[in-house]
Order: sequence, then C-alpha cells, then structure tokens
Amino acid sequence: MAIFGLLIISHGSRSPEWVRQVDEAAAGVRLPDDIPVVSCFLEIVDGRLISDGIRELEDKGVTDIIAVPLFVSAGSTHVDEIAYSLGVVPSPSTETELKPLPMKARIHWTGPVDDDPIVAQIIYDKIEPMSQVPSEEILFLIGHGSGEPGFYEKWRGTLERLAGRVRLLGGFAGAETATLLPDELGTRLAEITRHYPGKAVLAAPLFMGEGFFTQTVIPSRMKGWVCRYNGEGMLPHPLVSRWIEEKAGYFLN
Repeated sequence: MAIFGLLIISHGSRSPEWVRQVDEAAAGVRLPDDIPVVSCFLEIVDGRLISDGIRELEDKGVTDIIAVPLFVSAGSTHVDEIAYSLGVVPSPSTETELKPLPMKARIHWTGPVDDDPIVAQIIYDKIEPMSQVPSEEILFLIGHGSGEPGFYEKWRGTLERLAGRVRLLGGFAGAETATLLPDELGTRLAEITRHYPGKAVLAAPLFMGEGFFTQTVIPSRMKGWVCRYNGEGMLPHPLVSRWIEEKAGYFLN
C-alpha cells in the first residue's frame, strides 16, 4: 500500500522573510492528517535542501512522494535540473551540478505553476488595487526568462497565456509581456506606448516572492517609463496553498 507524502520544492533565499512565506504556504495546505507535508529548497537554506526533505519524508515511512516545484514556469532551468535530480527525466537539458538523489520512495512529479487559472487570480489580486479604469489600462506581465534555447520559448508561452487570463479577469484594454533575460522591457514598453496611446500601464512581476529582481532589477529597467508597479510576488497569498492542494490531489484522489 502506498504511503504518500508531499514535498514542496522552492528555490531558496538568504531572506528569512522569503523562507517564512514559503513555509506559511506549505503550512496552509489542507490534506488528510496522515499525509506529511515538507517544504525544502534547491539551494542556500542549510539543512533544508531537497535531499533533507526526501530523508525527512522517508523517515516518516513515506513510500510515494508527491513533488511540487514551487517555480513559476517550466522555462526555468531549475525546474529541469530538479526533475533530473529526482529521476523524473533521464538527463538534464542544460548543464547542472545536481546529481541524481538517493531515495527509496517513488516520485510523483506535478510540474510548476505555469498558466494555471488559480495563478491568474493571484496575479490579478495583487494588481487590482493599482487599477482605476480597467478599460483604459494595459497589463504588462514581466517574467525572469531564460537565455537557453527552448527555455525562453516556454517562458514566453507561460507569460502570454497568463497575461491573457489576467486581462479577462480584470477587463483590461490589453495585455503585453516581457522577460528580463533577454532584456525586453524597454522594447516592449516602447511598443505599448505606440500601440496603446494614452493608456495607463500596470506592470506586474511574475515571481514567486519579492527580492532583488522585483525590487531592484525591474524598477531600474523601467526607469524613465510611466508605469504603475507594486513589486509584489505571488507570495504571500492563500491561493498558493490551494494551488499546491490541487496539484497534490491529482495523485491522491
């Protein structure tokens, strides 16, 4: 008989607040009491790496681990290397220092956030306070992106599908997207100015949490452009926990 456990995998940060927000999202997951939930990190957070999380669940008798990568897009090379380390894919698509992790439990992989409708609602909830007249506003969704062949295209797909969902939720006049890698912000903002003259721009970062990219990189690259921007990541938000539950429920129901 399978004994399930849930492993939530995030990137990791030196910010205690960032780690706390991930742990709060994990604590908010509602599963049957006999299913242990563990959050772990790809790097930086000592004693709580992926191997530590696997060990903790196996020590609890878990035979089947539902692995949820709390990452924004399948375009992240981190998602690919984590999948490789867990034996989900036979080889990584890019260079990685990660090795296959020793484990006895079977892994059930859910995939990252991508363009889930729950995520669209989270993004809308974060930007709605900035909105005044949606029919006169353009949503501008900004993601990290990737310079790796194939990964950029996945990022582009995630951003465009999510932007379309959020535009419908908010009733905005339009929705545009850009990545930081490659740096598309200036080019996209110039296009928005030409295509939507007189419209206000609501810029939203598509990042799991707030940090260097949301607080420093994006504002610096938008300098000189008129945008409304709050720099908020997806966390904290209760729907992050609901998204995790939905992904885990696929294997439990």
